[in-house]
Order: sequence, then structure tokens, then C-alpha cells
Amino acid sequence: MKRDNQSVVTEFILIGFSSFLDVQVPLFVVFSIMYLAIFAGNITIIVLIRHDSTLHTPMYFFLAMLSSSETCYTLTIIPNMLVNLLREKATISFIGCAVQMYVFLAFANINCLLLTVMGYDRYVSICKPLHYLVLMNQRLCTKLVTFSVLGGFLISIIYSFCVFTLPYCGPHKIHHFFCDIAPLLELACARNYTGEILIFLFCFLVGVFSFLLIILSYVLILNTILKIPTAEGKRKAFSTCASHLIVVVVHFGCASVIYLRPQSRYALKEDMFISVTYTLVTPLLNPVVYSLRNKDVQIALRKSLGRSTCSRKM
Repeated sequence: MKRDNQSVVTEFILIGFSSFLDVQVPLFVVFSIMYLAIFAGNITIIVLIRHDSTLHTPMYFFLAMLSSSETCYTLTIIPNMLVNLLREKATISFIGCAVQMYVFLAFANINCLLLTVMGYDRYVSICKPLHYLVLMNQRLCTKLVTFSVLGGFLISIIYSFCVFTLPYCGPHKIHHFFCDIAPLLELACARNYTGEILIFLFCFLVGVFSFLLIILSYVLILNTILKIPTAEGKRKAFSTCASHLIVVVVHFGCASVIYLRPQSRYALKEDMFISVTYTLVTPLLNPVVYSLRNKDVQIALRKSLGRSTCSRKM
């Protein structure tokens, strides 16, 4: 396709919140509080895992990587969204839109892959406890994280190429509060069916295949847990998986609704609600669930706060 027509559109107008003019300031306040909580929560988890030697295990290594990815993931979308809530006209340049979508989808893919890796880690921990430290050695953990990061950024190149090689020759109002695949495809002056198939296939590969691998891990975990003779042992095994399962269900549930349904079923209000969920609620869920439900993180936090209190008194 020729790119001559694409030069006509130099910027896009984000009109996602334009129908909520009366509540934009309250939304700004609520979303700002949520974003600060997300940022503070994830940074706290990263710092605790980095400085507390009792958390230097594969499970917490992956959790630190997930928190880092979530921090970058929200940083791509939310600050710009907050600024736009206070502006009369929310605009974003063509290049800025492309960069935002590429980075956002890269970290979204990384999150999916990291959650899959964490599912495998839980499987090895519960089903092969005697070989856990041998199987989940530092070299393998580093390789799994590297694969997740590189895979996320490489797959996002495909999405961005398929969307931004289309001609944009007139309509430039994006019915969303950030640059995402479906609303941008709606604005294109032509359709690239091969590109749309590629987008769907990779969304399916990352989303559904990753989710199925996690489900397989938990089927094997459940089979092992049911063989544990004591109720206390079963409860402890279930508790180590509960936090991960909660995040998985919310993250993959929202992603599947947005990226695995026909473009013809794109609905602004429905997608806006779901998008707010996976850009604000899900990232907030990660630090809340992993801190409130995790005794190791709670103990590390109390130790850290205790050291801070003692140092101030001295």
C-alpha cells in the first residue's frame, strides 16, 4: 500500500472520554489515586524482593519482573490519559500513536508470557518440590524472562506493522482513550485482510495458548494437591496458587474480550469499560493480591518498615 495517503493524517484526536465531560475531573482524581497506588505498590514489591534475601527465589524473581512490566505497561497509557482528561482537545501525533500502541502491546504480551512462566513455576514447586531448585535454577529463570521480554517486543512489531502500514487519509478521531488496534483499524481507508488475520493469530497464540498452558499447569497442580494427605498441606498448596490464579483470570478475561472478538463487534462504551479494567484495575490487582495474600511479602514489608522506624529513632 502507498504511504502517500498516510501523510495526510499527522495527528489523531482521542475522543474516548469526550462523552463524559461532566465527570472528567472526578475521573481524573479517581484514576490518579489508582495510578499512584499501582506505581507505589509495584515499586514496593520490586524493592522488597531486591533487598530481602528471603525473597530471592524463582517465584519472587518472576513476581519482580511482572511488577516491572506492569509499571512500564501503565506508564505507557495512564499519564497521557490523565493529561487528556484535563484538556479540551486530546490529541496525539501519528508517530506518538504508533509508539504508544507498540510499547503498550509489547508489555501486554510480556505480562501474558510472564504469567505463563509463573504458572510453570508453581507447577514445578508443587508437583516436583524435591527438584525445584535444580529445575528452576537461575540460568533457566533468566532465559524464561528474556524469552518473555523479547517475545513481547517482537510480536508487537507485527501488530504495529499491520496497523500502521494501512493508509489513513481523512478520519482521525479515535473512539478510545489511547491508541489500540480495533479503533485504529476502524479509521483506515482500506483493509488488509492478511494483516488482520495475522493480528488475530498472534493474539490467539499469546492469549489463548498461554492461558491453556496455565490451565494445564493447574490441572497437574490440582491432581497433586488432591493427593496430599493433610488438610493443612492442601490449604498451604492452594494458597500459593490463589494469587496467581486471580490475576490470570482477570488479565486473560479482559484481553480475550478485547482482542479475540470480530472487529464488527467493536463497541465504544463496552470496550472503554473493559479497557479501563485492564489498564487500571488489573495492574492495581497485582500488588494488592500479591502483598495482602502473601505472608512472605508481608513479613518482608514489616521488617523493612521496622528498620526504617529504628533508623529514624536513632
